[in-house]
Amino acid sequence: MSQASRSLIEDHQIEVNQEERTSLLASPRISVIVPVRDGSKHLPRCLGALGRSEYSQFEVIVVDDCSTDDSPGIAARYGARCLRTPQTMGPAGARNLGVKYAGGEILLFVDADVVVPPATLRQVAEDFIRDPELAAVFGSYDDTPAWPTFISQYKNLMHHYVHQTSSESATTFWAGCGAIRRTVFEEFGGFDNATYNKPSIEDIALGLKLTQSGRRIHLDKRIGVKHLKRWTVRNLLRADILYRAVPWSRLILSTRHLPRDLNLNYASRASSLLVGLLALECLLLPFSLGGFVRPGPVPLLAGMALIGVLLVLLNLDVYRFFLRKRGWWFAARAVLAHWIYYLYSGVTFFVMLAMHFVRLPSPSTRDASAQGR
Repeated sequence: MSQASRSLIEDHQIEVNQEERTSLLASPRISVIVPVRDGSKHLPRCLGALGRSEYSQFEVIVVDDCSTDDSPGIAARYGARCLRTPQTMGPAGARNLGVKYAGGEILLFVDADVVVPPATLRQVAEDFIRDPELAAVFGSYDDTPAWPTFISQYKNLMHHYVHQTSSESATTFWAGCGAIRRTVFEEFGGFDNATYNKPSIEDIALGLKLTQSGRRIHLDKRIGVKHLKRWTVRNLLRADILYRAVPWSRLILSTRHLPRDLNLNYASRASSLLVGLLALECLLLPFSLGGFVRPGPVPLLAGMALIGVLLVLLNLDVYRFFLRKRGWWFAARAVLAHWIYYLYSGVTFFVMLAMHFVRLPSPSTRDASAQGR
């Protein structure tokens, strides 16, 4: 090898080493905050996956929300720093506590039943390095949920589809695997743990505050994490209605702002109304068959068939997605589950709407009325 060739190789190596040093200096430190309550079943997989990260500039803080199992011991065994809440606070309060002790410029929130691929932290760092004005970034569940049951597969695949087909310029935030600049988090006061003291929409509420103030949130579709939770009909309905639909409705009514992305796009809104009409016609059909109400059964059945066709057309892409991923039988059941979801979500919203406008008088008003009598 000639002296000139060796010189060129050495110069190239110097440039490469300089780029590596510059990249290392530019890499932000990430504080991964994992809230947990009685999570011994899934926490080892969560922390083990974080330990295999390709990215090195990070710390892991586990915030134990008064667990009764060995979650703190598991955190210690995996080398994570473990904090304990003074009383049960819910994920919002636990995350806020973790931030107080975090040393990173970037706060990455990861649920205790989530497994992140090795590239996740690197991808998060790249997003913030690429865009210095970016306030927050989040990903989605992957398309291979851990539990094989229909409800678990359906719920997680729906989440994956909604995130993967939504705009990358998001108007909300997701804390299952989502990151935010520490300065932005502190500026906006973190998660609202006073309003949301149970797993709820505290992340969505924070995201709406950010976007309404002009901050940018990015939905990075490269970031896909595995969800380990086993969904059942009971815990799905409780989560969807009590911890999602009810607080979502209250937030929409109080802020008078209805986002147009994720599962609140125009097709979803129209589908909810159509499912409500379909349910009403199903209730009227027995009375129509008995001749108690008009129109007769034929027009009602025709109307039901038309609504069914419209619902399929409005949601054709997601039903094709289910068909590709799991076949005809799964897709057929997913259609029914999807329509039921639209039904109870729509009913919940209209109940909350009625309660919003038909308010009971405040105690002071009642006292004044009593004194007047």
